[in-house]
Amino acid sequence: MGRLVAAGVIVSLTLLAQIAQGQSSGPALLAEVVERGELQETVHLDGVIEAVQQSTVSAQTSGTVQSLPYDVDDSVSAGDLIVQLEASEQRSGLRQAEAGLEEAEAALADASQRFERIEAVHDRGLVSRQEFDQARNNLAAARARVERARAAVSVAEEQLSYTRVLAPYGGILTERHVEVGEAVNPGQPLLSGLSLEQLRVVVDLPQKYAELARSERQAQVTLADGRVLETGEMTFYPYADPQTHTFRLRMRLSEPNGSLFPGMLVKVSVPVASREALWVPASSLIQRSELRAVFVLDDQDQPRLRQVRTGVRDDGRLEILAGLSEGERVVSNPSRLVGSERLNPVEETGEESNP
Repeated sequence: MGRLVAAGVIVSLTLLAQIAQGQSSGPALLAEVVERGELQETVHLDGVIEAVQQSTVSAQTSGTVQSLPYDVDDSVSAGDLIVQLEASEQRSGLRQAEAGLEEAEAALADASQRFERIEAVHDRGLVSRQEFDQARNNLAAARARVERARAAVSVAEEQLSYTRVLAPYGGILTERHVEVGEAVNPGQPLLSGLSLEQLRVVVDLPQKYAELARSERQAQVTLADGRVLETGEMTFYPYADPQTHTFRLRMRLSEPNGSLFPGMLVKVSVPVASREALWVPASSLIQRSELRAVFVLDDQDQPRLRQVRTGVRDDGRLEILAGLSEGERVVSNPSRLVGSERLNPVEETGEESNP
């Protein structure tokens, strides 16, 4: 079987060379010099888009769920009421605390008046030092009770505010953990949500690439349609996953069109090495079955077909692994020599490499 393939390649080479020699006097040929340039090797990984702000709101006081103004997939703004708890117990606690504050303030006024009277007669030596000290201490205690009562009112007001659960930021609700009429306790999850305003890409780097990626800090994020996304700050986790032995890389995204959503897959290209390579225009390659060849111009500007071994394709260029030398000239429009219907250029097949 291998002999048949080799024979077919030889026949193809011969036919193409004969056709080229017969058409070399036709339309003008375009020549490009084989150049040596740098090749940046990259590793392509799957990344996942996630929201920077995503959280679960929990109850901070006990009560019964009275209303849920929003449901799953609804959009909310920062500060919107998303859960209302029944608040009769908290209101009663607030009224009790306010009554205690009024009582403490009345006692403070009485202690203050008593101290002023004793202080006035004490200056004339009509009361003992003991009575004066006692009045002063009673005034200080009354002031302390007022402060304590005010703190109790603040706590009661805060407990009452906990019955109104507000959205911490604008976004969408992703999950509901309670129903109307359900009793909840402090710490119990109520609703989960996320914000679409700030997104990032998370990707796991193999251990052998992690050190170079951390030092170079270069990566490119691409969507399925080929669109390249703008990335911001890069964060490398300082530890490896014990199961996969990979290091996590996180990048901020800037996407004004709002076409990205958490959970989407993207391609992340991370440079891992660079080396020298020989390059020719991708349009110069002739591919026919297993044959890959180019036309090389000799000293008399005559095209000679030569089989080559190709590598990767990069921005309209094709890497040559074997078959050409730096400085040689190749025909970049081989369809002038051989009819395009008889060729299968790399641009049409989509092949990028032939290791």
